[in-house]
Amino acid sequence: MATQRHTTTTASTVGPDVGAVQAYLQDLQARITSAVAAIGGGSFLRDAWEKAPGEPLQGSGLTMILEGGAVFERAGCGFSQVRGPRLPPSATQHRPELAGAPFSAMGVSLVFHPRSPMVPTVHMNVRMLAATGADGVEVCWFGGGMDLTPYYGFSEDAVHFHHQCKQALDPFGAGLYPRFKTWCDEYFYLKHRNEARGIGGVFFDDFSELGFAGSFAMLRSLADAFLGAYLPIVESRRNLPNGERERAFQLYRRGRYVEFNLVWDRGTHFGLQSGGRTESILLSMPPLASWAYQQQPEPGSPEQALYRDFLVPKDWV
Repeated sequence: MATQRHTTTTASTVGPDVGAVQAYLQDLQARITSAVAAIGGGSFLRDAWEKAPGEPLQGSGLTMILEGGAVFERAGCGFSQVRGPRLPPSATQHRPELAGAPFSAMGVSLVFHPRSPMVPTVHMNVRMLAATGADGVEVCWFGGGMDLTPYYGFSEDAVHFHHQCKQALDPFGAGLYPRFKTWCDEYFYLKHRNEARGIGGVFFDDFSELGFAGSFAMLRSLADAFLGAYLPIVESRRNLPNGERERAFQLYRRGRYVEFNLVWDRGTHFGLQSGGRTESILLSMPPLASWAYQQQPEPGSPEQALYRDFLVPKDWV
């Protein structure tokens, strides 16, 4: 897929308002964790951290984790702001001119693993990266998105989630949702299994085509839509009956989640390659997961329906 090209700023122009991005992201983390704690039957542990002097990556952040709740078995939401002397390979595969450039990055990343197999796992990440090229010019770009990973599929949930994403993006261009939706379908895909991770959502990277102000506004619109896209689904599915069979399938499908994050996810690779904080990088891991040799769903079962009707690219809106 074609990568979005970046805009540049020169020494004579006003640079990106990094402080505004930081303030927004920290407020976003607070709003989301407050809303999730209110329905989640638990409270978030706050783990503020700072990289020690002398480490290759400098910076700080706040990791917030809820574990063992009535609704969420594990819900992690982290804010980080870091800087380093050299962009790692995962960040420059589409920007070779910035290979080895000093950089700064900040973002909010979350993954919520529900206790009930009837409630889908959700992921969202919004971030900004800035780097200074050999010519001394600072370039800035945004990335992120959100996607949904059900264990048992409900068409109305998929429609709702995608509709909320589309509504958030449409004011910034009618072509953004279909482009970012396709990007998400292609990105959250386990190539080694020829299998989608979930029903997708939207995903974008290396984005700055609306300029700093416009691109940041688009990021905010999408991130602000998260709670309305996900929490109604949680509320409608959290009390549906389920048993050992559904729990076993949930843990099996969580294994796919682990495989994608460790094998394919650029964000995980970026964090580990750049010397980031491992505990925060791996907050996306579920508390429990399982694998089985050549497991196949029973014909006509709800488990087979997930593969047949949901883990395939589809125009949900």
